Amino acid sequence: MDAVEHNLLTLDFWQDQVTYEGRTFPTGTLGCAALNTPEEILAEMNQPAAVLNTVYNEVTLGQISIETLLPAREAVMQMLALLRNLPPFEGLDYDFYNSFATKLFSDTAMQNAVDYAKAASNGGSIVAMDEQYRSGVGLLKLLQLFAQLPATMAIYRQSILPFAEALHKSNRTADDYAAAFGAYFSSSLAFSASDPSWAALSNVSVQYVSAVMPEKEQPQLVKRMHYLTFVGMFRSDLFEGLCVGHAPRKCPICGRWFLTIDARHTKYCGGMAPGDERGRTCRQIGAKLGRAKRERADDHPIKAIYNRRMNTILQSTKRKKLDENTAQIMKRLAKSKMERAISDVDYANGSYKQEMEQSALLAEAQKQMK
Repeated sequence: MDAVEHNLLTLDFWQDQVTYEGRTFPTGTLGCAALNTPEEILAEMNQPAAVLNTVYNEVTLGQISIETLLPAREAVMQMLALLRNLPPFEGLDYDFYNSFATKLFSDTAMQNAVDYAKAASNGGSIVAMDEQYRSGVGLLKLLQLFAQLPATMAIYRQSILPFAEALHKSNRTADDYAAAFGAYFSSSLAFSASDPSWAALSNVSVQYVSAVMPEKEQPQLVKRMHYLTFVGMFRSDLFEGLCVGHAPRKCPICGRWFLTIDARHTKYCGGMAPGDERGRTCRQIGAKLGRAKRERADDHPIKAIYNRRMNTILQSTKRKKLDENTAQIMKRLAKSKMERAISDVDYANGSYKQEMEQSALLAEAQKQMK
């Protein structure tokens, strides 16, 4: 039985769930979260990424030494710190990765990377399979991974956001998701910077392994996918989610993308609403907005009671059963009670209907006139 291990570019898929770094989510969660990448965090990442790219380029040219690798150590630690604020990496085990990065940049590990690079220049890529160079290979892979992180995150958003917008406007059904996918991605797939179809492909390796999933006691047969880039991993998770009916949707209150997992027209996310002094979620504010909109409708039960009463007061006045003065007082009372019912749910569900009876309004009006 294989256990879930720390690996930044590996996902386990089981039924309609995905496990990443020991945490399980509805499939599509990671790809959806990556759409919310803050531009300012990517901008902050560009500086340490530029350092890592420079170091990695020197490594590929054979210009490698411990002194060459030293600037990369601080850059990697900066990248790890920034990842805490970058969806969907907030939940990573940072104690593990900080310790892991520290070990990779020890003097011994850096010397191993130097030795590996020299051996690879003579023996080719097969040298990477040699167990004696394990720490050196790991260090150089980490350099490459973090060097390309902000660029690949930007590529993912640029290529997938228009597709997500199409999904947002579609009906929430598997057939409509498939139609949106077919309309956006060409049926003749090719890797081309000018053709968004490239994003439908993922450079991955696939295993089927027996693993104990989080919150499960028995091992499950899972599809474990290993990726070469973050952009490949995120688009794969997003597309796997579409296959099981999960799709991104944009919250109209905060503007963030969230995942819907059924055909219901969920409109608002469950995150905190920006700038709300009462600390409410977008869903709570949305529910209130929806209720207010329904209450403004003429056929809303509260309004319907009020409209019927105004009609009976008018008819009674025309039939000379009510004088104009009494009728005007009853109308003011009815409007006041209707407005109170809209703002007070307990009153609306309690005595509102009874107090709006013609006889009750008449008695209250006559009491005021005395």
